[in-house]
Amino acid sequence: MIAGRITRISGPIVYAEGLENCGLYDVVDVGNKKLIGEIIRQDKGHATIEVYEDDSGMQVGEEVVSSGRPLSLKLGPGLVGTIYDGIQRPLREMYESGGAFLLPGQRTEPIDSEKKWKFTPSVENGAEIEPGKVLGTVQETGSILHKIMVPPSIKGKSLKTFAGAGEYTVDDVIATTDLDEEIKMSQYWPLRKPRPFAKKMEVSQPLLTGQRVIDVFFPLSKGGTAAIPGGFGTGKTMTQHAVAKWCDADLIVYIGCGERGNEMTDVLTDFPKLIDPRNGRSLMERTILIANTSNMPVAAREVSLYAGITLAEYYRDMGMHVAIMADSTSRWAEALRELSGRMEEMPAEEGFPAYLPTRLAEFYERAGRVISLSGQEGSVSVIGAVSPPGGDFSEPVTQHTKRFIRCFWALNRELANARHYPAIGWIDSYSEYADEVEGWWNKFDPRWSTIRIKALDLLKREQRLEQIVRLIGADALPETDRLILIVCEMIKNGFLQQNAFDDVDQYSVPEKQIRLLLLIMTFYDKALAAIKEGVPLLKINELPVQSEIVRIKSVVPNNKLDDLTVIANHLEDQMAELERMYRKDAVV
Repeated sequence: MIAGRITRISGPIVYAEGLENCGLYDVVDVGNKKLIGEIIRQDKGHATIEVYEDDSGMQVGEEVVSSGRPLSLKLGPGLVGTIYDGIQRPLREMYESGGAFLLPGQRTEPIDSEKKWKFTPSVENGAEIEPGKVLGTVQETGSILHKIMVPPSIKGKSLKTFAGAGEYTVDDVIATTDLDEEIKMSQYWPLRKPRPFAKKMEVSQPLLTGQRVIDVFFPLSKGGTAAIPGGFGTGKTMTQHAVAKWCDADLIVYIGCGERGNEMTDVLTDFPKLIDPRNGRSLMERTILIANTSNMPVAAREVSLYAGITLAEYYRDMGMHVAIMADSTSRWAEALRELSGRMEEMPAEEGFPAYLPTRLAEFYERAGRVISLSGQEGSVSVIGAVSPPGGDFSEPVTQHTKRFIRCFWALNRELANARHYPAIGWIDSYSEYADEVEGWWNKFDPRWSTIRIKALDLLKREQRLEQIVRLIGADALPETDRLILIVCEMIKNGFLQQNAFDDVDQYSVPEKQIRLLLLIMTFYDKALAAIKEGVPLLKINELPVQSEIVRIKSVVPNNKLDDLTVIANHLEDQMAELERMYRKDAVV
């Protein structure tokens, strides 16, 4: 144990001497209250320490004691359903022991050390082992089967002793190796260090969200990275909530990083009430929450993203598909800026530190679809919200984020003001995963890529036509161009807009999504052909089937997709009747 003394205090940054033999990123107890800190710089016998708690009242000369280990998370059964702060302190237990406000130096076990878990072994005593090998399972929640794995740091090759089936706490030793290493139900892992895996795989399966604008137009792969930028009030948090509830990930890690307290209160009160649509159980049974609001210590905000990604990697190694919601990376970047200023570093653009792109890359590159050390396939998908001031996408955090992500869901202020949900703009958004997931979508309909590109092209053409309409009016346009305006309204109102409070419309299965868009594009093709045959656009616009198609999203449930065939027949019949009528008139 190495001890030193505080020489200088600058907000959450503390300088100390006497710690020259400590390692970089070692955890230290700072001051008389033993606040949690981390050594982030060593310079000629003087250590720079980042303090993760409120250090008000701390004085120069107080003692600093090193633990000799890096900042690590305790990983084991009991993580799921828990609400942590940025340094893995369980907030519910902290409230019960200390009240509504976090007390300096307050400590609580991150995982209940007294609760016993029923362990079912999957190997026998004397079995050969390697890092990542599954020793047995624990039913952590009704939705999560927790696999007890050999920690990556274990060097032994076989089990010397093995406890077998029974009930154990997370601190009980369940096995020892031939090198006398102890294996417990829980393990520690440095949160700044990515967990190892055997192989990284290509991303080819979409992370289905049930949100049509995402799944069809701008899909995200399992193991992919996405950003949701948007100004205040455009719906970043609500979009992430919808994705967290409906996506087909096995586990959700939601990080509230620097957000307002009332937003996190909504998350903490709403999530336990939400029902997992896949099994009818509480959504909290497959969710871990990390709450680090704007009024909590700024240093803990900086480390909260690493805590979330480490938890995700742990469950990924069990063969699970994990989705991370980081809300928001802008507040995290602001924490970096404040800490950088306290350390008197040279600022870069808009005051952010020069290493901002590097830190963003370190976070997003830990996403991916992998084969774990145990040979199981798992993935970590990262969805980060970005809050550019004034909705300016040219600011540094948004621009640097675009360098490291492949899916960009740009929220549009005009759509948000028009109550168009989700307010993902189709002009500025893009997805580079469309080609990778095309094979998966082709099993529903091989025309998926064709109609997706065609619909997006129509929406872009509509934007150019709208500029002309503002100048000379819609009546001056030819009927083929006015048809584009009509069909784009059908796409926006009948496909892209989605009502989160409608039991039918809040989630769309993939088959319904593709068949709905196909119906709209079929309407466009038939209407365009009819216009060329001399049918007036006015008559086409009066067809009853047009409003039928727009209402499909909230009228046809996911389990009654045969009704779409009926509407498709209506489209055929009404268009054919209209063409017959005008062909007859032309002959007469």
